Amino acid sequence: MATKTFTPLHDRILVRRIEEGESIRGGIIIPDSAKEKPQQGEVISVGKGKSNDEGKVFPLDVKAGDSILFGKYSGTEIKLDGEELLIMREEEVLGILSK
Repeated sequence: MATKTFTPLHDRILVRRIEEGESIRGGIIIPDSAKEKPQQGEVISVGKGKSNDEGKVFPLDVKAGDSILFGKYSGTEIKLDGEELLIMREEEVLGILSK
């Protein structure tokens, strides 16, 4: 998988959305075009961290493999090897989900 060779810079992270089960409301199957995009994802890779004015780098709290929640309009959608992924700053992450 070529996405393993992509490393975000600074405090950015690469995220794959985790799709929820198919939505059925009142026996009606909701088409993909009307579904909301999930706000949960898996961190694929992370940058080295945020640096301050003196050049000191602060590592990120999230790491590859973490399940996270993020805001509805967070990140920038990109396509790598035909897969839709998100790049976002760590500050856009609302929290890490425990298993």
